[in-house]
Amino acid sequence: MELWYTEKHTDNVSLSIKVDKQIYSGKSEFQRIDIFDSKEFGRIMVLDGYLMLTEKDEFIYHEMITHVAMCVHPNPKKVLVIGGGDGGTVRELTKYDFIEKIDLVEIDEEVVDVSKKYLHTTALKLDDPRVTCYYEDGLKFIRRVNDEYDIIIVDSTDPFGPGEGLFTREFYGNCYKALHDDGIMVNQHESPFYEGDAEAMQRAHKRICMSFPISKVYQVHIPTYPSGHWLFGFASKKYHPVKGVNWDRWKKLGLKLKYYNTALHAGAFALPNYVEELLRDVES
Repeated sequence: MELWYTEKHTDNVSLSIKVDKQIYSGKSEFQRIDIFDSKEFGRIMVLDGYLMLTEKDEFIYHEMITHVAMCVHPNPKKVLVIGGGDGGTVRELTKYDFIEKIDLVEIDEEVVDVSKKYLHTTALKLDDPRVTCYYEDGLKFIRRVNDEYDIIIVDSTDPFGPGEGLFTREFYGNCYKALHDDGIMVNQHESPFYEGDAEAMQRAHKRICMSFPISKVYQVHIPTYPSGHWLFGFASKKYHPVKGVNWDRWKKLGLKLKYYNTALHAGAFALPNYVEELLRDVES
């Protein structure tokens, strides 16, 4: 008998991955958590039926949500990650020796516990001494913070369920307040391809534009995400994500990555016409 994991992307499109076995299934206070083993994609994490990551392609997501801001900001010392309980974003941040503190705010402690047990490739740096984990709602956490961080990375789930509050105008405004005067926020920005995802993307972009003077979008290809065409948001009080960036400073760090490089960074902000049109519709 064959076992398949299937995720519905639209009423007419689904993604199916053949799995060898289900190695964990549990229900936390907030959501159902499933871990599968597959031949093609390795271990897979699924939350409430939605694929969050696979071992085969998670490096694309985590490198691009992390290293763009780290390349642009000239001297980041303190970084906040909201969401990201699988640990992949934290893993990428710990590659920078000059980062002094990484705060992780994850609403669901069981996601962290399950990741530590079953997803060693992403969770291996969650015990780094620079990392402090706060198990609470990111929306409530950020309300209490003022002028604290150089970079905020919003590594959220989709805009429903536990992650819904992380796509509101209030949340983005509070992120602005929590950043230093030259702070940067990066967020996962949904997909522009299918209509429902595109509408969620437009709502998020409109709300970020209301809070930040610089708000740009960049793209990435993630094979297991809906349509494979995914976006991230880059918002800053001061820095443009491409103009004036000291590319050589980042290259001299000598980081060995599988996806991100500075040429790709610059090119990722060149968007297809249909995406530019979607953004222009809400930027005004």
